Parts: sequence; C-alpha cells; structure tokens
Amino acid sequence: MTNSTPTQPGPSIFADLDHYVSHSRLSGLTLSPDGSRLVTTVSTVNTAGDGYTGALWEIDPQGSRAARRLTRSAKGEAAPVFSAEGDLYFTSARPGEKPEEKGSALYKLPAAGGESMLVSRRAGGVSQPHCAQRGSTILLTAPLLPGARSEQDQEQLHTRREDASVKAILHTGYPVRFWDHDLGPARPSLFALESAPENTEPDDAAAPASQDSEQASLRHLTEGLGARFGGEVQLSPEGGLALISVIVPEPRAGQRNALAVVDIATGERRIIADEPGYTFSAGVISPDGRTAAVLRSAQPTPERAPQPQLHLLDLDTGELTRLAEAADLWLSPAAWLPDGSAMLALADQGGRGPVFRVDAASGAVHQVTTEDATYSAVVVHPKGHTAYGVRSSYAFPEEVVSIDLATGEATRLQNPHQRPELPGRLTEVTAAGTDGAPVRAWLALPEQASSTQPAPLLLWIHGGPLNSWNAWTWRWNPWLMVEQGYAVLLPDPALSTGYGQEFVQRGWNSWGGHPFTDLMAITDVTEAREDIDPTRTAAMGGSFGGYMANWIAGQTDRFSAIVTHASLWALDQFGPTTDMASYWRNELDERMAAEHSPHLHVEKIVTPMLVIHGDKDYRVPIGEGLRLWYELLAKSGLPADQDGQSAHRFLYFPDENHWVLSPAHAKIWYQVVSGFLAEHLLGEAAVPPEELGLTAPAAD
Repeated sequence: MTNSTPTQPGPSIFADLDHYVSHSRLSGLTLSPDGSRLVTTVSTVNTAGDGYTGALWEIDPQGSRAARRLTRSAKGEAAPVFSAEGDLYFTSARPGEKPEEKGSALYKLPAAGGESMLVSRRAGGVSQPHCAQRGSTILLTAPLLPGARSEQDQEQLHTRREDASVKAILHTGYPVRFWDHDLGPARPSLFALESAPENTEPDDAAAPASQDSEQASLRHLTEGLGARFGGEVQLSPEGGLALISVIVPEPRAGQRNALAVVDIATGERRIIADEPGYTFSAGVISPDGRTAAVLRSAQPTPERAPQPQLHLLDLDTGELTRLAEAADLWLSPAAWLPDGSAMLALADQGGRGPVFRVDAASGAVHQVTTEDATYSAVVVHPKGHTAYGVRSSYAFPEEVVSIDLATGEATRLQNPHQRPELPGRLTEVTAAGTDGAPVRAWLALPEQASSTQPAPLLLWIHGGPLNSWNAWTWRWNPWLMVEQGYAVLLPDPALSTGYGQEFVQRGWNSWGGHPFTDLMAITDVTEAREDIDPTRTAAMGGSFGGYMANWIAGQTDRFSAIVTHASLWALDQFGPTTDMASYWRNELDERMAAEHSPHLHVEKIVTPMLVIHGDKDYRVPIGEGLRLWYELLAKSGLPADQDGQSAHRFLYFPDENHWVLSPAHAKIWYQVVSGFLAEHLLGEAAVPPEELGLTAPAAD
C-alpha cells in the first residue's frame, strides 16, 4: 500500500469490541460557495447505546486549524448543505415544544454565526434540503400522505394515524418495501421553501423556538406524481430548475427510471429523458445550467449485465451525448469544474476507487488521484484548482483530504479523528480464473504470520454482487479477525466492479460458475503461501457473499467452517419475496434458479455452518434463513442428532436488518462468529456472549 500523506496512527481499536463499535465514523462532505468551509458528518454511539447519531463537524480546507464540532443535540444531525449565502442547512430530530412535535425538522446555522434556527417542522418530518449554489432557491424532500392536499391535511391525517396507532398500509402497486422499511402510506415529495424564519433555537435544543413563530412555508413541486417521484434531485446553480427522477411503471410489476425537469417558479414539469428498455439516474448540472451529467443504462436481462454509461443531457432539448466511451469504467458524476470544461467522476478500478476527470467536449477520461484509496465523495473549490474528497482504503477509514487537480496529489486535512493503528499488514494476491481471466484480492495478514508461524485463513466474500472489496467498512472489517491471528482474504471474483464490463458479464446469471471458480483459484494461490496454514481455513460472506458461502458448502468440503450471513438459499423462493423482485427477475431466470440454487445441494453439505439472519431484512427475507436452517438440520450431511442438536448454529436477530447495525448486536455478531471459527479452526471451545443468556455470568 502507498500513502501520500502519512499520519500518526491512533490507539488500537481492534482488541476491544466496545472500543471498536464506539469509534467515530465519518461520512459525506459539503463545501461553502466561497470555498472557505468544509462540513462533514461524524457518527458516534448514542446515549442509549442502541444506535448511532450524527454531529456536524467543520474541517479547515487549508489544513491549518483543528476540526471543530458544530452541533451537539442528543438526537443528532444529518444531511448538511450550504446555501448560496453561506448558511448551513441540516436536518435533526430534536424534540419540539409540544409532545406531538417529533420527527426530523429542518434547521440552519447562519453564516454570520450564532445558534441554529428552526426553519421547518412538519408532521411526518423532513428528509433532505437542496440549496442552489448561486441563487436563493432552497428545496426540501419530505414524506407526504397521498390524501393530503395541503400541509394542514398532512398534519391532520398524520395525527389520526398516530393517535389510532394504525400501521396498516393499503397498496395499489409495487414495490411495497425497501431494504428494511415499509413503503407508504407517505411517499417522498419535493417542496420549495417560500420564506425564511428569523427566530433562533439553541443548538442543544434546551429551549426550543416557539412554535407560534413564523416558519418557512412549503410549495409542493411533485404534485400528481405520488409514489412515482423517484427521490433523486439535482438543483441548477442559479436555482431556476431541478432535475428529478420519475418512476415509470411497466408491465408485470416492473419499473424504469426516467428524468424530468421542474421549473421552480411555476412548478411546470416535463419529462426530459425516458426510453423503454433503459433506466436513467440524475447527475450534477453544469455551471451554466444548460446540461446535466446523467447515467443511462440498459435494463439488465438474464443474458446481459447492466452497464451504466455517462452522458451529457441537454436540459432544453433532451439530447444525449455519450461521454467516456473508450473508458471501460462505471463512472459516476460527482462535481463540475467551475468553468464547465470538465467534471470529476468516481469509479471502481482494480480494488481502488480513484477520482477521474471527464472532458465535457471530447469525453476523454483522465485519472486524477493515484493513491491506494477509494473516494466516496468529492467537491470542487470555486477557483477550480483544488478538490476535496472523502476517501478510505483497507489501511484507514473515511477521512477528508484536499486534492491538487493539477498533480493529483492528495493531502490529509485535520480530521475529527486519527487513523486507528492496524494489527497487521496489507498486501495483494492475484490468480487466474479457469478461463484465464485475472483475479485479484486484498490479503490482510497478522504481523506474526510467517513460514514458521503460518496463519489460519478466512476467505471473506463480498456482497452485491456488483461490488468490490476496495474501501473501509465498519460492518465487515477484516482487522478484527486479523487481531485474533487470522489472515483474511478479500477477493474480487467475477461480477465484481472495477475490472471491466466483460469481467462482470462472465459471472452474470451464472453465480455458481466463474464467481465460484474464481474464489477457489484465488484461495488456492493464497493457501500456497508460506505464511498461510492451508489446513485451517474457513469461508464467510454476507448477502451475495452468503449465497456464495452456501454454494461453496454444497460443492466442496475443503473448509473447516462456513459463516453465512443474510444469505440467499433457495433462488426460486428468493426471487418473488425480496423487496425488489422485478429487478431480480431480470437477473435470475428459471435456468439460473434450477442450476445454481444452493438448496439443491444441501445433502452434500458436511461442513459446520453458522447461519445469521435478521428478521427485518427485506432484501434477503428471513424465509431464506429459516429454510436454510431447517434443511441443514433435516437434510445436510451433518444432521441434527436425536436430541435435535447439531454442529450447525443459527444466530437470529428479531429486530435487525440486512446488516445488523446496533452496537450491541454488532458486538454479538463478531463474538459469535469468532467463537464459531475458533472452535473449528483453532480447536478452542466456543464461549457464547453472556448477553445471550446461555452461560452463567462470570464471577465479580
């Protein structure tokens, strides 16, 4: 690994799970119009210890001053964005003066300083502000009940549901839920703020502003769209128009995304980009307000993987111009240069995620950053010579840096936290697939791993499947296992992004084909290293990675243990029950379900498996985990004994989602996984966490 900006490491956080889950987590970035202020969100464990809350922090773009915290409410803050005047707008669930006044509201911190100001509190809450860079326009996305014709109607209908404790939702279309939450009855809507309040509210919310004082009024801009508003919003620099996504229903419960232009002054809305067989995603609007960088992608079919393509969209005529045609990259537009000559875009590339410059006239692509890191956000200084980004890698978590756009050099700014000290080292491994395709992986190794002390190996398979192991993740962190002496292999098999379209296509609709053989090939190469013990190996993965763990279990007995989290088990069952069945229908056809479903090989499973699933997982519904667990006990090569006991284990979370996010449950997750692996790889007795209530409490 290379690092252009070394920094003093912070204390180790991987030996203590309490320390680990309480470590602050940085995300997002917004820049003031004059380029003098950078603001990010830092999340920490809340006072109840059952989740995370965000606080806004300011980072000096020059790197001279220490980062400073701007907000401190118990409920936290999110979605910061600067207005043209330099005011900082954000959302917060700080309580109002009355008990019924709860949910997220809109606030601002004035550019001139002082306390935060309440801008808009409404029944049902608010979601995200959008501010024009050079105009006074401020938009707000917020949920709206279908029967509400006004904000007064919204308050009455919302109150009636709350007072009656009604949770029921009557649907007329699809989908009905998403990831871990139900859709409806309220649907995202877009509003324009018509006025600005003058009252102030203390930042700690100790003395909320009077609710009788004037708040900004809201004007509905997506009236008539209802559930067809797709939620994407890009506001022009002057604030005269917005580019929004619109959902177009298709036969057989399908849908595609189109784009519409909204005139902010009149509310007039017109579809600007819509094409059967294709889906569009709204991107940033050019400095002159005439064009937008958008993504156009053919809808996937069982024969053809998706391929997002970068285009310029003329906001007057709807004409599309392809950009970056020669680049085999999935570019995502992030920010325009001030003169409109080019834009900065992000894309996965070979286990990294650099910043790229795309010329608006020629479409040529130039890589800007070169360090071993992946960028998740980037903004540009108004003078155009510097950008600021949020980057991470497997050597460090998210941090804010400045980027010299002439040289590509990235410099770490003074962030709210130091980098944690790693308990090992990071290297790369490469192999060849059965068809000769190059396959690569990160390998995280304990410092003590050597030919005389080889480390046991964990093959950790990423989810997606259109994904890459190229950035830090707090949820699936290899260093916790490295701390315990394991080497962790993080491969990018077929279907992974960042290796070209053909690399994705070779695994499309054939998950048990090249994705599986790529994983076995990279594992073979890794096990041949002198610092790896090939007799002590395990495989683990979540979501698609869980599917692969299940598939591996039915294809080979080479592993001593397998951990499968939120995993697909029976593809014919998963397809119609997942939250986005219409999408997966275009990827997993009947042939795929018949040839590549792990449940068809349950009788061949002889490896102990740890099954993990959350009941609130709507992407991979709990039925997959329940069926997997039953069939392991009833049909696998390691069935339950006459007392119903088995070498397999099932860790069930009744109130967790696809990822298992609460600090306490994240600890339980790692403790149970570590115990299961230690039992089968190290020969140690698995000691379950006391919180599970399975063992007597330790003596004081």
